[in-house]
Amino acid sequence: MTDAGLRHGRASLGLSFGVQGVAFALLVTRIPAIQDQYGISDGLLPVFLAAVPILAGAGSVATEKVVARVRPAAVLRWSQPLVLLALLGVGAGREVWHVAVALGAFGLAVGALDASMNMLGVSLQRAYGRSIMLGFHAAYSLGGIVGASLAWAGARWDLSLFASYLPVVLVLLPAALAASRWYTEGAGPKEKEPGPAGAGGAVSFRLLLPLCLVMSFAYIGDSTVSNWSAKYLQDVLGGSEQLATVPYNVYMVTTLLGRAVGDLGVRRFGAVAVVRGGSLLAAGGFAVVATAPGAWVGMLGFTMLGFGLCVIVPQTFAAAGRMFPGSSDAAVARLNIFNYVGFLVGSPLVGALGDAWSYRGAMLVPMVLVLATLVYARAFGPEPARYGGGHERPRTADVG
Repeated sequence: MTDAGLRHGRASLGLSFGVQGVAFALLVTRIPAIQDQYGISDGLLPVFLAAVPILAGAGSVATEKVVARVRPAAVLRWSQPLVLLALLGVGAGREVWHVAVALGAFGLAVGALDASMNMLGVSLQRAYGRSIMLGFHAAYSLGGIVGASLAWAGARWDLSLFASYLPVVLVLLPAALAASRWYTEGAGPKEKEPGPAGAGGAVSFRLLLPLCLVMSFAYIGDSTVSNWSAKYLQDVLGGSEQLATVPYNVYMVTTLLGRAVGDLGVRRFGAVAVVRGGSLLAAGGFAVVATAPGAWVGMLGFTMLGFGLCVIVPQTFAAAGRMFPGSSDAAVARLNIFNYVGFLVGSPLVGALGDAWSYRGAMLVPMVLVLATLVYARAFGPEPARYGGGHERPRTADVG
């Protein structure tokens, strides 16, 4: 693989992450409008919302089987357009079964998309010989900010879902298809280097389990912020309705900033140190949120959460690739399932604890889970597995 080919592959994959961020944000931020358009009751809505991550997990499992026959680039090439078309389908329907089919297709395609994107990211990072995974996830965060802004504009101008989604799909679909010709992998199966136990054969779930737990803990924290930050700031900390919309935006911006510079930290200090630092900062953020006397101190806590949580997920995927360099695609696909496990568990867990106990107390649960990441930090790679900053493997080319 030439240096130019790797650069093109990195840029096209970054675009794919960004497009996915836009699409997902456009879906989740317009849930009230989806509910109104289809007349979905409050009792039925959680079923629809839970179905998407469950089907995404199924899509990730299926991707593990598919990439044994075709390359991850091929899966990504068809799954991203399907996600965009399914999003458009969500906006175009009128009957409940229409949205059920569209959301089902969206969930399955998202699972395949998330898994294949991270497979390619791990492969490219191996070829680069230095940390670049955080940069891909920064593109996703940027896409999420753009998508949320477009959703706000659609709601502000009282546009229908179809009218909001159609221009976005018309722009992003051709762009994704054009970029897909540059998708590349850093190393084919025969080029992958020997690694630790399990590197050359089947993925050992026992070895992968610490990373699976970390992935779940990170997404429990993330879903807590996504689903409860506005309610918490307004109902518990006494913030205004307008101020209550700010914490999630702050969280997304700090996530983007942290990921934009996070690869430099990994190259300088190593993945283990960065994950430990991020875990401590995120736990501190939850502690500040739980004990905040008012809204502005709570905002400080959500800011800390963004900077802390943002580094954990990309480094978990990267660690799986290092742990099983000969079976990294399968490891990433299995690890990706726990993304959805954390998403499914986090919001109901905090809600149930908040109702039964207190929302301040509920914030301590994701704090403890994030702190548990410290126990598993060593799973993020031995010292020789560091990338960059004096830790490169010999004969690794810097391709920019």
